Amino acid sequence: MKKNTWKKLMSLALGAMMMLSLLTGCGSKTEDSAPADSTPAEETPAEPAAAASLLEKVKTSGKLVVGTEAQYAPYEFKDLNANFAGCDMWLAQQIADHLGVELEVVDMSFDGIIPAVKSGQVDLGIAAFTKTPERAEEIDFSDLYEKSAQLLIVKAGNADLYSTKESLAGQKVGAQKGTIQSQLIQTALPDSELFELEKYPALALEVQNGNIAGLVVDQAVGESLIATSNGGLEVSNFAFTSEEAAFGKAVVAAKGSEDLLAEVNTVINQVVNDGSYLKAYDEAVELAASMGL
Repeated sequence: MKKNTWKKLMSLALGAMMMLSLLTGCGSKTEDSAPADSTPAEETPAEPAAAASLLEKVKTSGKLVVGTEAQYAPYEFKDLNANFAGCDMWLAQQIADHLGVELEVVDMSFDGIIPAVKSGQVDLGIAAFTKTPERAEEIDFSDLYEKSAQLLIVKAGNADLYSTKESLAGQKVGAQKGTIQSQLIQTALPDSELFELEKYPALALEVQNGNIAGLVVDQAVGESLIATSNGGLEVSNFAFTSEEAAFGKAVVAAKGSEDLLAEVNTVINQVVNDGSYLKAYDEAVELAASMGL
């Protein structure tokens, strides 16, 4: 091979190697790659949106959803036009008006109201709820708006027969399922047998038919049951002590609903102090009596 030819080949080989080196270097970095010594900018994580309070939710939706059990006159029932009535429903309307929203009432079983409040299915529970430490572990209470004595309702003629704890020992005593009256029977009448049904009218029939000795109920409801029993029921001469049955009615809301309960308490304090709740109570008693409830 000639010397000049050899030099040409060597020159071409060196040129090819240099070109390959340049291409390899260019391929080690893409257009959007950051320089080796640069630090990528850190993105600030977005702050999670704060959950709306129950009061904000009510005002945004434009309605207050209240759970009740509409077979407990005079507190909550339905009138002849199937509209919700009773002093508790009157109170619910006052709260809705105060908030400037519409009132929506959901009728359900009494023992389903607290779960509905806790799950957010309803905003408030208004159904003659008695304030107790046990319930306070699950839900929050408003201020008290009414206090009621507890009566033992018995079959007509049995007022003296069932007038002591001893006379009720071994006897069935009724209460609505899930109520404070059920607890009262278990604590104040431990030797009696608790008998529960969903509705008080059904319990009243059990008493009238002689299947149970009596039933325990709020005074106003008991008096209403007696008035519509055609002489079949009366109040027993038995009486609970104030320590056993010092109950007060309150509105219930889910834990953490302080803002809404503050507004509820504003309404309660106003209607209790000005006497308008008591007036609504008396009117509900009259309406329920006129309907035979």
